[in-house]
Amino acid sequence: MGRFIEEQKKSHGAGELRASHIGNEVVLMGWVATARDLGGTLFIDLRDRSGIVQVVCNGDHLSTDALELAKSYRQEYVIAVRGEVIRRGGKPNPNLATGDIEVVAKETALLNRSAPMPFAIEDDTDAGEDIRLRYRFLDLRRAPLQRALLLRSRAAFLVREHFIDDGFVEVETPILTKSTPEGARDYLVPSRVSRGRFYALPQSPQLFKQLLMVAGFERYFQITKCFRDEDLRADRQPEFTQIDVEMSFITPDDIMATCDRMLAKVFKDVLDVDVALPIPRITYDEAMARYGVDNPDVRFGMELFDATAAAQTSAFGVFSGAAQAGGLVTGFVVKGGATLSRKALDAYTEFVKRYGAKGLAYLKRENGAFAGPVSKFTDDALVATLAAAGMGDGDLAVFVADADRSIARTAAGRLRVQVAKDTGLVQPGAFAFTWVTDFPMFEKDAETGRLAAMHHPFTSPHPADLAFLESDPLRVRTRAYDIVLNGQEIGGGSIRIHDQDIQSRIFKVLGIGPDEQRAKFGFLLDALSFGAPPHGGLAFGFDRLISIISGLDSIRDVIAFPKTTRAACLMTDAPSAVDEAQLLELGIRTVES
Repeated sequence: MGRFIEEQKKSHGAGELRASHIGNEVVLMGWVATARDLGGTLFIDLRDRSGIVQVVCNGDHLSTDALELAKSYRQEYVIAVRGEVIRRGGKPNPNLATGDIEVVAKETALLNRSAPMPFAIEDDTDAGEDIRLRYRFLDLRRAPLQRALLLRSRAAFLVREHFIDDGFVEVETPILTKSTPEGARDYLVPSRVSRGRFYALPQSPQLFKQLLMVAGFERYFQITKCFRDEDLRADRQPEFTQIDVEMSFITPDDIMATCDRMLAKVFKDVLDVDVALPIPRITYDEAMARYGVDNPDVRFGMELFDATAAAQTSAFGVFSGAAQAGGLVTGFVVKGGATLSRKALDAYTEFVKRYGAKGLAYLKRENGAFAGPVSKFTDDALVATLAAAGMGDGDLAVFVADADRSIARTAAGRLRVQVAKDTGLVQPGAFAFTWVTDFPMFEKDAETGRLAAMHHPFTSPHPADLAFLESDPLRVRTRAYDIVLNGQEIGGGSIRIHDQDIQSRIFKVLGIGPDEQRAKFGFLLDALSFGAPPHGGLAFGFDRLISIISGLDSIRDVIAFPKTTRAACLMTDAPSAVDEAQLLELGIRTVES
């Protein structure tokens, strides 16, 4: 290593050098991305987290021995270089931020060798995800992942800065807590000192942040780890990060406004994108009617129409049958969609079946006339409905009809997004936010038929709907709100229940009796009896937010060391077996699966 590190410190990042540095002597340290020996001259692409710069090694500035040493460097060797920044010989490289310059080496040192790589460290690698996750420390050398994590770091700083400047206090809440399995399954941690008892890793800091409001902190935030033992998808991980927020003496408007400003700050700083404030708001009922889903993608139009009334007397039995059974006939108009092929429409028919729909009906309008399987059923009422939906010549109308309104609505809403993607309605790099408010308090569990809280049981019902809590609970709306970005929910929250009696009533409607209430939530009920202020908050899925900002499909690409869809870490081989002595100390015996 010679004098490097001890005496000569790294002066610049490789990717930071520009034409303004020409004539400067610099000290660089990083990894050999590529090395090209052209006889008397060696060109090294030196990489660190800031980027890549070309280093030129030749006999004009290096001794014969020093040049031979440089020629021994291989890919991913760790080296140091002292040299002068000069204008790049030949044409600039437009693919590099440092493409106008290069560094002529006057001294180099080998800091460490590298074993052969299991895959190439390139922006676009063809290595499978399993091998990349097994060697995640190497995968993280790739520029796209480094950019995502650097962006994540910057965004976290901006979030903290925003909330601290807005009078919030950052408080760390416990990781070892009590199991309250009302949502997803808990991760359990056995207690050595209380054998046979378990902690749970928190699914969220929900109860603790409410207790902080009772304690009088008024404005709390935290960027925190949460844990859920659930089946995984691209946007799910067993451990994930939340931006957690809670405020006292506020309304939903206050919470949404401060979060609007936070999002605007992050997007402006990180992407130079201006978020128009206030972010638009629609109610849950409006979202379902216009988009079929409660996380609408509002980057494009193509909103749903309701043809149920027109279908009541339709000669087409599928339509009239659904309408007369109290169901829904809905759909949307695809502008220019008359050119879609039968193959594409058949594929969309199969698509809606995934959501429980029995099929898809469609109409095309060409040269002023309707064509398609249901064209002979286009009576005046249906024609008027399609005209109101904006259907014109060259357009396509698709329909989903079902006696179950939820099935028809969801299938049409999901199809709407798929068609938009397929037809290029979704522009790359576009961002569109919306708040969805006034969610139902309860929904029926599809398996048990029991009522469940749509958000969580600490959500405040609308005061106007309290009278229906016991008599007609599905009619009760909440003071809850979700923030949606590009059709993905990135955060959700609510005004909380601060009255002990109302909280007990909610528990009772959910089938949680007095004894179970005391056993699971006694500390919360006690806290609510000691002058709990009106309060509310929300939590953002930080990983999901960063993946959207980064333009990446999976949150695994914005988490340094993620798990697989089987909740495994291929790099460390976790989860793993433990020593029998550890199990004995904890009083645990395992069961063969």
